[in-house]
Amino acid sequence: MYIPNKYNYVSINKETINGERRYATPDGEKLPSVTTILSATAPKEKLEKLNEWRKRVGHKKAQEITTEAAGRGTRMHKWLEDYIKTGKIGTPGSNPYSIQSHKMAENIIYQGLSKCNEFWGTEVPLYFPKIYAGTTDLVGVHDSAESIMDHKQTNKPKKKEWIDDYFIQLAAYANAHNEVHGTNIRKGVIFMCSADNIYQEFIIEGSEFDHWSDQWFRRLEQYYLL
Repeated sequence: MYIPNKYNYVSINKETINGERRYATPDGEKLPSVTTILSATAPKEKLEKLNEWRKRVGHKKAQEITTEAAGRGTRMHKWLEDYIKTGKIGTPGSNPYSIQSHKMAENIIYQGLSKCNEFWGTEVPLYFPKIYAGTTDLVGVHDSAESIMDHKQTNKPKKKEWIDDYFIQLAAYANAHNEVHGTNIRKGVIFMCSADNIYQEFIIEGSEFDHWSDQWFRRLEQYYLL
């Protein structure tokens, strides 16, 4: 069930300042995005692994892979956003890229979104006053618990230990929602589908949610001390 007016989600304009994504909040502040903060504070070993991959496949090929994945993710997100708002998913036509992303979206709908009791908003702008801002894919109730939810596409299935930043993002968005809207969201869900249509679902809640919240506030402190 789509309940778009449960909370007053105010639009936040995005700007790029000195190469960083910033959000202009209703308070007149220009806050760094969650992804900007995570990128600026990424562990050295993560950056080294990314550079090793680029060297291994070649910079041109790496860029092609990245661009293709981004396009696939954008198309998949659009199918999912339409479904959340209308309860229907359109037809993809004959374009092979559209067909692929449509199948991925269907997989997430039938195996993931079907467990949701309520949808409160999609592509929801969130901010923690004076500190950070960002946009989460979905806010609502998942399996009877208030949740922050994100849709992710991937070139191949992921192991849980590979996606720390995804969990940190969920915690960041939940804390922002709680601060501004007075909620107590302590659950995050990742709905993930690979290019070859393998579905995965990752959930953080309870003590695990607290762990990723702690990690987020450590990264925040690191960012502001840079």
